Amino acid sequence: MQLDTLMAISIKLLQKKGIDVSSKIKQIKNVPDCIPIKRDFQIRGELYAKNQIAGISQSITRKYLNDNKWTGESLSFCCFQILNGRLNQYETLNYLKKCGFSTPESYFTNHTSEIQIYKKIWLERKIFTKYPTNGIVIKINSRKLQLHREKSLSQNNEWQYAIEK
Repeated sequence: MQLDTLMAISIKLLQKKGIDVSSKIKQIKNVPDCIPIKRDFQIRGELYAKNQIAGISQSITRKYLNDNKWTGESLSFCCFQILNGRLNQYETLNYLKKCGFSTPESYFTNHTSEIQIYKKIWLERKIFTKYPTNGIVIKINSRKLQLHREKSLSQNNEWQYAIEK
């Protein structure tokens, strides 16, 4: 699938206030020009400025998306979810890598008791230092459980936990 098609399908996830940013996203160096998919493919990710803290990164990406004078040379895109996918989180990240997307560094555990350990080492800046972030998301790696909880809990997606500073 050509990038034009991908952007036409997925750009709604990347635009703010109805602004079409398709041409801007094509300029980001680590966004693949072509992906090997022949069906609708909706992704979610984060556009960020490398080597910046979270607030400055957000300001730079906002200016880039809203102002034609800015270039995307210092920006990267990190893809972390297929919205209409049927894969668990681990398989999703591997599939996105095969499609040419950059994905976040990931850690996997079978014990929810380890969530606090990951939170602590993240707050100590020992993991995820490549990204300008003020929060992380921990997800249960079971698509079956995700679907069950999405249907039964409507607004409360208890298969993922957001942790902020």
